[in-house]
Amino acid sequence: MLNDDTIVAVATAPGAAALAVIRVSGAAAHAIMAAVFRPRRAGRLRPMRLRYGWIVDAHGTVVDEAMVVVMRAPHSYTTEDMAEISCHGGTLVVQRVIGCLLAAGARAAQPGEFTLRAFLNGRIDLTRAEAVMDVVSARSERALMLARQQLRGALGDAIGHLRDELLGALAYCTALVDFPEDGVDAVELGEPLRRARAAAQRLLDGAAHAMRIREGARIVLCGRPNAGKSSLLNALLGHDRAIVTPYAGTTRDTIEEHASLDGLAVTLVDTAGIAPTTDPIETLGIERSHQAIAGADLIVALVDANGTPAALHEALAHDPARTLLVVTKCDRWPETPPLVALAREHATACAGILAVSIHQPASLAACATTIAALVLGAPTDDAGAALTRPRHRDALRRAAAALDVALTGVAEQRSPDLLALDVHDALLALDEITGERVDDELLDAIFSRFCIGK
Repeated sequence: MLNDDTIVAVATAPGAAALAVIRVSGAAAHAIMAAVFRPRRAGRLRPMRLRYGWIVDAHGTVVDEAMVVVMRAPHSYTTEDMAEISCHGGTLVVQRVIGCLLAAGARAAQPGEFTLRAFLNGRIDLTRAEAVMDVVSARSERALMLARQQLRGALGDAIGHLRDELLGALAYCTALVDFPEDGVDAVELGEPLRRARAAAQRLLDGAAHAMRIREGARIVLCGRPNAGKSSLLNALLGHDRAIVTPYAGTTRDTIEEHASLDGLAVTLVDTAGIAPTTDPIETLGIERSHQAIAGADLIVALVDANGTPAALHEALAHDPARTLLVVTKCDRWPETPPLVALAREHATACAGILAVSIHQPASLAACATTIAALVLGAPTDDAGAALTRPRHRDALRRAAAALDVALTGVAEQRSPDLLALDVHDALLALDEITGERVDDELLDAIFSRFCIGK
């Protein structure tokens, strides 16, 4: 898959900006840079030293002034010879600079090709390669923190420890099969397998939590007309997004906005009030409300503190297990509204109950914290290692299943050659996570989602 092409791409976001960074990587990177860059002071470009000068085309015409740094293999992001140009960020200027590099022998990079080369050249494993994109695309503090842990190799290290346990067991089984006459010292084979199985289970137990942090959650606000859905949306966002009036039926369609609640990236969905109606437009809006509720990770069902018990029961009718019941407009009562007390009698029927007022910052903060806690569930403590993608979880599930078979085999005293097959299956599944063994199709699927220049 690797080739000798020298690739080039813009590493900064597209569009006009003060500056742009252009990356070049490959065997001819330094020669290409020498062809297009004229330093202000004569002399060869030295690795890791920033130089000022001008980018020129094949005719010697100045295209832009720039700062350039070169890196010599293997001390670079890709482990190849590299160079980076910092030039003005205008769209036309960047195109001209890229054109000079292409004319000098570079090739336009594919999405994620720089990181792919770093992986294929052995600088990072596949979990760290995926973490590069997670750092770039993180939409919340929690997601960024998790991506940084992965980029430092937390998951790769955890999988490495698992592999070490299994490699020892596999080596023992293989020795018993290949050298039975040599009197191989007896080893309690079940112990390393049990340690590996327990470590795999800890990672699996935290997978849902980690993937929710990375992917975010969909939170749907629903309830009767004028229950305070749009007001709560605006309050959680910190700005007016939805129209709020004292008239029923103001919201007739779903409104979606991205937000960060207690460090968790969420999509908040405001919905049309659910109530009997003969208006065809309101009917369509209510149908969309039900569709949104069906696809929600968490339903925030709102009930006016002045409402009736019937409204309370309606709020819990969708799916109590994933419903946070929020009693709104509680600031209008000098004491706890009776409806809140009634709601608390149904506490076991839903995920949680809150009394909220958009005019009371403490209650809004509690609402945001509760939503994040309900969506994430309880975290597991495994030194920062986490399964952040479905493919990680699926591969580890297969590894765990193979270990279960192996442990059963140990208990039943099966032959070493059969045990070796089960341990080997577990190792193959683990290798998919880190990329020790991975096919081109999976690599294409992973790196095609990267931005150009990463």
